[in-house]
Amino acid sequence: MSPLPTSESTHRRAALTFIFVTVMVDMLAFGIIIPVLPHLIVDLIGGSIAKAAVWSGAFGALFMLMQFVFSPVQGALSDRYGRRTVILISSFGLGVDFVVMAIAPSLWLLFVGRAISGVCAASFSTANAYIADITPKEKRAAAFGTLGAAFGVGFIIGPALGGFLGHLSIRLPFWIAGVLSLINFAYGLFVLPESLPKEKRTVRFAWREANPLGALILLRRYPQVFGLAAVFFLINLAQFSLNSTYVLYTDYRYGWGPQAVGYTLALVGLCSGLVQAVLVRRLMPTFGERRLIIGGLLLCVVGYFFLGLAPVAWVFLAGIPFLCLGGLAGPPAQAMMTQQVDPHEQGRLQGALTSLASLAGIFGPALFANIFALFISDHAPVHLPGAAFILSAALLLVSALIAFSMTRADKIVAPAASDELAPVMPFKHFTPEPPCDEPLASNDRPLTSFQHDSKETPP
Repeated sequence: MSPLPTSESTHRRAALTFIFVTVMVDMLAFGIIIPVLPHLIVDLIGGSIAKAAVWSGAFGALFMLMQFVFSPVQGALSDRYGRRTVILISSFGLGVDFVVMAIAPSLWLLFVGRAISGVCAASFSTANAYIADITPKEKRAAAFGTLGAAFGVGFIIGPALGGFLGHLSIRLPFWIAGVLSLINFAYGLFVLPESLPKEKRTVRFAWREANPLGALILLRRYPQVFGLAAVFFLINLAQFSLNSTYVLYTDYRYGWGPQAVGYTLALVGLCSGLVQAVLVRRLMPTFGERRLIIGGLLLCVVGYFFLGLAPVAWVFLAGIPFLCLGGLAGPPAQAMMTQQVDPHEQGRLQGALTSLASLAGIFGPALFANIFALFISDHAPVHLPGAAFILSAALLLVSALIAFSMTRADKIVAPAASDELAPVMPFKHFTPEPPCDEPLASNDRPLTSFQHDSKETPP
């Protein structure tokens, strides 16, 4: 019989559950408003769809710009003041912001609300840092995979729910998104302990490090991390070929309508979630991080070639499994980076990565949309509707070569001596538990072990 869980282990499981729920709820809240935000813009500017399209593009670029700028800020703040405070403030800020957007009487107030959403959504980086704080190194890839699955689930359910709610009232999805975020804040206020003790935090908050340029300088201090960050950026950039051209491409080439597009995108989301939540954890012990990264990238290259060159729909569908297996690469790459960075810099690392993903989101959609438009136009050098997907395959092939080089044994540096697990201490007195060998998703054992750092003493 398994021993009864202690109060500390119960709080740790609750903390991890909260992080996963936070990511899922945040993505659910953002996904809910996707189907209705353009229609609300149409209403606020007097019914012009053409002007609404321009404003919708501006809203999307603004959101990504805010994430690009403020992800390093939130990461640096969490390194200085702790993860709990930053995560809770962001959850509360999102809730209030969605409510403001729900009642916004003018376009400018909606625009400001979208900017604030981008600032608060930068807490994704802090959630990743929290996972790195409390998860053993050998289980971080599985943990990041599960976090990625939570991200995907929220984004799959959100638009469907938003479409249904928007049919009832165009502003109702904003109210529901606000309520979800505020409920999540209230839940975390009671169950989320701090993951980064004071003795492992940075001594001060420095603005020169809490910006995108400063974040890149941080990455440069760790050569392997810098190389893997380039891989991370290329992966995110390539994904925007799907975001910006999938609907138009499948309509142009296969005559798919909204229903077929919705079904296939749901399939992509479901398969990607299963890969990250299940396959990463099961394959890691056998293949290790390096093989999963390189193998996942090469499988994704195959998938994009299928999508870009498929002459008929069934060949296009055959490429989706390869595309989804590309999800094997991200979690181990992220885990590898966390192992090379000092504990007090995990927040800035995750902030830098989120900032890179946002940078890809600023110009990626326009890049791939214009490539698609060029290669189906009368001025195309060759008629190639799938050119955007072919470019994505080329980008990922380059990223596979970078990963092959940067993950060689001679490139890996020994982690810092202080890089041990940070204790989560919800009570004044804390008793560490023995290490846990169960999988991350175990229901009857602690999700991870926590140890005091014997090499450091509290101030």
